Amino acid sequence: MAAPGGGDGALWVEVRALLPGAEEGLTLALSGEVEDCILPLLRRARGLLYGVAGRPGAAAAAALRRLGDVLRDYSWEKLNVGPWREVSKAWRQVYAYGCLFGALAEVAAGRPLAPAVRLCDMGLLMGASVLDNVLVRLVRVLQARLPRGKRRAAAEGSAKRVRIDPPPVPVVQPEDELPHLHCPSLEHFRDNYLIPQKPVVLEGIMDHWQCMKKWSVDYFCQVAGCRTVPVELGTRYTDEEWSQKLMTVSDFINQYIVNENNVGYLAQHQLFDQIPELKEDISIPDYCCLGEGEEDDITINAWFGPEGTISPLHQDPQQNFLAQVFGRKYIRLCSPQDSENLYPHESQILHNTSQVDVEDPDFVRFPNFRKAAFQSCILMPGQVLFIPVKYWHYVRSLDISFSVSFWWS
Repeated sequence: MAAPGGGDGALWVEVRALLPGAEEGLTLALSGEVEDCILPLLRRARGLLYGVAGRPGAAAAAALRRLGDVLRDYSWEKLNVGPWREVSKAWRQVYAYGCLFGALAEVAAGRPLAPAVRLCDMGLLMGASVLDNVLVRLVRVLQARLPRGKRRAAAEGSAKRVRIDPPPVPVVQPEDELPHLHCPSLEHFRDNYLIPQKPVVLEGIMDHWQCMKKWSVDYFCQVAGCRTVPVELGTRYTDEEWSQKLMTVSDFINQYIVNENNVGYLAQHQLFDQIPELKEDISIPDYCCLGEGEEDDITINAWFGPEGTISPLHQDPQQNFLAQVFGRKYIRLCSPQDSENLYPHESQILHNTSQVDVEDPDFVRFPNFRKAAFQSCILMPGQVLFIPVKYWHYVRSLDISFSVSFWWS
């Protein structure tokens, strides 16, 4: 059977409808200055899209593809010259246009759609929104034409990791256990936990979320298997051999969930901006309304990985609700008042992370760590942990696990 492609005219009509009707409507507006050579390239690509009625011919599609390549290659250099926070939004928009034109060229040429989907994802991951977030709408149309992914079982004779018996499930002592509350009122949560900045496990507040019924490893293969995401490789981000890699969700699941080759973690990723359909299965906790910002200011991250992923003891600059969808996580928390006993790294990049291995502390190097007072919990599916701003927390997954975090001010 031929690979699913964009050869039919109906797909081009559907894709073309996502763009402005007239050439002047595609304004190519950028949020800052770029080099003079860029705008003529953008205009030339736009002209190829609007130069003929109907789908561009083979020559125009090939030219559009080359222009997409040039725009992406040129802007990629600009995206990688310094810290990400210093990258100009205008260059990220140029990169997004390069991805858009490249994906449209694939469709116009009737080529297989998987590369076009990857281009859309690269624009969503590395670019900035253009044309009212057209890449989200385009990838939705393209993905609907691809077969739904299926999870593969571990291959016969595959190089499965030699399993070392995992540490036993930690026993949380009653005196260290976090309090649990069932659906507290806004006022009760505000007065007893938010204002005094005390962590608490909330129960019953996500029972109605669709993700609790729908989400599983197989489900993510089906609805997002072809999508490209960033994956952290290594047990924890403080390890020297830790790295990151872009791969499809299917490849991540087959390599790191099913076949268990080392440890891979889809961590702290804004998956719900990239795939808005998944956002329909979750809800922002009502307690976030007690914050100062707007709903759009809430950062929602996905955390999906196998048993054994670890987030070292660290602190974050915002309030956090950590919602557990499936799997369990062992979590230890410590007040920021104990910071001097936790030995934060001295480097600026890791200043929010402790040097101490929480489950195997070196008291010779870190003697004051004994003084730190911890609270603990095993976060179960359907539970939400409130982690106050700057509260130190250590997280280890006990199973294949999916969590959603909500960072709010």
